[in-house]
Amino acid sequence: MKQIFNSQSTEETEKIAADFARSLDDGKPHFVAMYGDLGVGKTAFVRGVASVLANGVRVKSPTFTVVNEYHGEKLPLYHFDVYRIENEDDLYSVGFYDYLQKGVCIVEWSENIEYSIPSDCYRVRIERATGENERKITIEA
Repeated sequence: MKQIFNSQSTEETEKIAADFARSLDDGKPHFVAMYGDLGVGKTAFVRGVASVLANGVRVKSPTFTVVNEYHGEKLPLYHFDVYRIENEDDLYSVGFYDYLQKGVCIVEWSENIEYSIPSDCYRVRIERATGENERKITIEA
């Protein structure tokens, strides 16, 4: 499955993500690997996911903490930022592998940990498009 969306704003990115999150709201663990340059809207996408899976939480980038936990009705949502992860030992030290079967894991900067991404994951790629706020969002299962 591959879906491509065009977003004209942060709000539209959040809506696309919320629609996607409904497919994750089945009470089962899921892994979402996110790709994209700095400032393309990865955290906005996570806000949209959280609006469905953990409504009412305040989403912020876990750049320095590596992971933020948000408690949802069915499963927790784990929001990772692995920009500063350098190797698998770093992943072990933050307990990354302990989270995988406990909830929905959504990981920004997944290109840094390609070796640790489960094969049965969703891949979300966000790219700048022609307009200043326009984004191309590709979701693959």
